[in-house]
Amino acid sequence: MDDKVNYSLVGAFVLVLGALLVAGVLWLSVGLGSRRAVDRYQAYIEESVAGLNLDAPVKYMGVDVGKVGRIEIDPQNPRRVRLVFLIHRGTPIRQDSLASLRTQGLTGIAYVEISGGSPASPALVAAADGVPPTIPFKLSLSARLESVVTHLLGNLDRLSDNFNAAFDADNRTALKSTLTDLAALVHALEANKGVLTRGLADAAQTAQRAASASLRLDPTLQDISHSAQAVARMADGVSATSLRAGQTADAAASAAQQLGSDTLPELARLLAELKQLSASLRALSDQTARSPSSLVVGRPVPPPGPGESQPP
Repeated sequence: MDDKVNYSLVGAFVLVLGALLVAGVLWLSVGLGSRRAVDRYQAYIEESVAGLNLDAPVKYMGVDVGKVGRIEIDPQNPRRVRLVFLIHRGTPIRQDSLASLRTQGLTGIAYVEISGGSPASPALVAAADGVPPTIPFKLSLSARLESVVTHLLGNLDRLSDNFNAAFDADNRTALKSTLTDLAALVHALEANKGVLTRGLADAAQTAQRAASASLRLDPTLQDISHSAQAVARMADGVSATSLRAGQTADAAASAAQQLGSDTLPELARLLAELKQLSASLRALSDQTARSPSSLVVGRPVPPPGPGESQPP
């Protein structure tokens, strides 16, 4: 019995199944199955975005939260690339959150990773003019490594140039001469190894004797130290005695000054009065010697002079 197959029905079934498959793929790729509201954010990056495509995933701490909606050159600065992100509304983007480029494994497909930021930092919201808020962008690990390697290679090039300049023909000749002299010195030391050994042994004995002498010298140094302390104490005593003597001399000088200013004038007046008294006594003695009766009757009246009358 022959089976009858309706090829038209089979073809139609295949076409419908293929259409459903294509629609499902488009639905999954475009995201029609998820009608979640999104917020627009932007970032400016100063490195190559090779491997980053439109609709590339945007991850927040490793979780898919959106996609890249636009990639374009910044018209204000051609050295930067402007990225626009479509991120699910409610994603906690903070003002200190940072965006960076990452690559997935060995495929080299790039995506954008956003860090969580600090819980105390305020949320990053759009301004009143409707411009998408800007997420700060930090260089990716590959860009940082490239910068470090470039700097290192530049330093190596400069080091190589300096090394070549330092070891030119003249310096190589001088270095060769120095090495030759050093080899001659080593041979000379090898030839006089015995003398050097004996010299080192003598030096060791001398050092040992010096150590023993220093041990014996310690008590003498201590005695000298005690004597110095005693002399210092004696000097302190002499200084105190000298200070007291100076104070006594100052007091004596002050007393002498007071004596000269107060007593000497009185003594001078007393000597003057004694001189007058001595003159009076000498005059009285002379008068008594000439006329002893003057002590009783008084001093005799002198005779009148010319033109004078005799008193009654």
